[in-house]
Amino acid sequence: MEFNKDLTVLIEALKSIAIGEYYALEKKIKFYKKYLASVESFFEYIDVETINHPFVKPRTHKQAVIAITSDAGFLGGVNMRVVHAALHEAENMPTTLLVVGERGKMYVPSGLHSLVSFPGISEESRFEQSIQMRNYLVKQVLSGAYDTVKLVYPKPVSMMVQHVEVVQFLPFRPSNTKLAPPAVIANTIMESRLEDTVEYLVTLWMGEMLFEIFGLSRLAEFSARYFHLEESNEKLNDENKKIQLQYFRIRHELIDRSMRELFAGRATRGR
Repeated sequence: MEFNKDLTVLIEALKSIAIGEYYALEKKIKFYKKYLASVESFFEYIDVETINHPFVKPRTHKQAVIAITSDAGFLGGVNMRVVHAALHEAENMPTTLLVVGERGKMYVPSGLHSLVSFPGISEESRFEQSIQMRNYLVKQVLSGAYDTVKLVYPKPVSMMVQHVEVVQFLPFRPSNTKLAPPAVIANTIMESRLEDTVEYLVTLWMGEMLFEIFGLSRLAEFSARYFHLEESNEKLNDENKKIQLQYFRIRHELIDRSMRELFAGRATRGR
């Protein structure tokens, strides 16, 4: 009982730390929606259906699935759900599995898919890691290794809730598919080839999306850690109640036995 009491104090302290880190990172993370909207606005003048580029028109039946996992403690359940969702996405075509985070590899069956691993996300190097991942994907897609790219990550809904999200990266489809009037498109001057313009725009879009998703994944780490600690605390309280019942039952049995022995001894001396 004393051990459980000390452990409860430790868990409460870890919960407080997780809460503090969650809200501190939530305030720090910025989402550049105007930037993404500006990039996608160029596609009002480009009909991607007519562009022959692997970023918008698949040429092979191969894909890459990126699973964003964490190397932090108390997150085994989240990592397992992310990897299982990634494996589900990999069931229908030949897949290269890209796992971000060393601990996530533990949940990938050996020999099932081609596996490429990346270090876990660090807030200090999140931007550099997103650019590194973007450049790697661009190189692989342009070389023909695959042309369908999906990303699976834990998305924080709130401090207590997070769910696994699947994002289709490639083939790229702008969120606003409305094209400008044909007369406007006809009078638009394109200094570069449409294929080169699409490649450049999609590369910019992928880098920003990866940067934001990496940030959300980090935020989900603290959310999942708090939830796991809260769940552990509830289990510990339930276990403590059982131990208390056992303690009082045994204590009462010892008191009863002592009283019986005491009365038996008095009765024996009275004779």
